[in-house]
Amino acid sequence: MNPGWVYIVTNKPQGVLYIGVTSDLEGRIWEHRNAVHRGFTHSYNCTRLVWYEDYGDITDAIYREKRLKTWKRAWKIGLIEEMNPGWNDLFETIMS
Repeated sequence: MNPGWVYIVTNKPQGVLYIGVTSDLEGRIWEHRNAVHRGFTHSYNCTRLVWYEDYGDITDAIYREKRLKTWKRAWKIGLIEEMNPGWNDLFETIMS
């Protein structure tokens, strides 16, 4: 099985939210922070990791990502604040 992570990045507390999925959370957040890919997160400067969940199987992570993308914004904010009430950048906590 390939592990996976679902994550949310933002540009500032309660700013633009981007939900993504990856098999390499540390590497993917590094890519967001260094604007490796030009796209939504680059346009809105979404570099702050504010929430994530890990899964033993990437397929489960993909399913969760798709579900979260259908959620209302208020529900997503509640999810973030349950784990990270200060909207702190969690990037340092995932560094190996």
